[in-house]
Amino acid sequence: MDTTLPPVGSQALIEFPALSALISALRRRGYQVIGPTVRDGAITCDALEKAEDLPVGWGDEQECGYYRLRKRDDSAVFGYTVGPQGWKRYLHPPELPIFEGDREGEGFKILRQPPRPPQYAFLGVRACELAAIRVQDRALIGDRYGDPAYQARREGAFIVAVNCTQAGGTCFCASMHTGPRVQAGFDLALTELLGAEQHSFVVEVGSQPGAAVLAELEHRKARKEDLKAAQAAVESAASQMGRSVDTTGVRELLFDNFDHPRWDRVAARCLSCANCTLVCPTCFCTTVEDLTDVTGEHAERWRKWDSCFTDAFTYIHGGSVRLSVKSRYRQWLTHKFAAWVDQFGVFGCVGCGRCITWCPGRIDITEEIREIRGAASPA
Repeated sequence: MDTTLPPVGSQALIEFPALSALISALRRRGYQVIGPTVRDGAITCDALEKAEDLPVGWGDEQECGYYRLRKRDDSAVFGYTVGPQGWKRYLHPPELPIFEGDREGEGFKILRQPPRPPQYAFLGVRACELAAIRVQDRALIGDRYGDPAYQARREGAFIVAVNCTQAGGTCFCASMHTGPRVQAGFDLALTELLGAEQHSFVVEVGSQPGAAVLAELEHRKARKEDLKAAQAAVESAASQMGRSVDTTGVRELLFDNFDHPRWDRVAARCLSCANCTLVCPTCFCTTVEDLTDVTGEHAERWRKWDSCFTDAFTYIHGGSVRLSVKSRYRQWLTHKFAAWVDQFGVFGCVGCGRCITWCPGRIDITEEIREIRGAASPA
């Protein structure tokens, strides 16, 4: 094993057993390792202790309003696309305590500040998900008014990204230019190689901390044939995309079609259930709830995820601004592909396809944009 510190940008090769060593190396550094695992009929994110916790030999089938796990005929670790959960639930938690306090005379006393967040290492971050983290970085750190809770989790995170070698039926990251290859923002990036007598991973070093972790693993320098095989696997994923969206002039298209009849047709199918916003890796809307005990002596304040699909989300004195499902769906889609560009300089969609897979009304965001543009529906 080469024990010298690999330079940033270098590429090495590790074998499957090194994944356990990778998890152990991260845990020794104090990280709570979070990665994909099979639970409740889906591939979700959870704490990992060993490589056997990963979804070895599992894949998935995804279509509009459809998700099923399937057993693969090989031992691929990352032979699936993305599950219902992303890294947002760790960087931007669904529920976050702000403070709690007790009555004290005419005022109250703060009893406990929010706990210090754990130091996370994320294993298995896809290119579209890494792009989504950058989008949230821009919104929650890069603006004048940042989110300190997000920033505390984000700054200490170690990211092991994964280049996709398998695309899903609802993926469209290639047309959003966010995948399937990761570009930047990772500490280590893996590309899985499977063959008759091979199960290995090309590892690209993205940071000095990543280089230090790789130096502890059994590895060798990646050969030309390794890099060629990795490139071919990623290019294969790009050709497998089940969806696409034409982003040319899409901002102006949506702003100019506020009264397009397609909004009424999609509203007739939309349940306003908020599934799309909950599985979306970039949505970050929240509300604040205050709780008290029955005596009125103890109070807590919590921040919780909210959705622009709820009636109460736009409530101001006198009522809600968006009363119809039509107005709420139009707001969501237009925000992702138009207003988000005005706010943050990027699209609010990364092409992961989750909103298509997990929509019980079988609404396809790429089809809606295509219909508004006036092109024929896909077969």
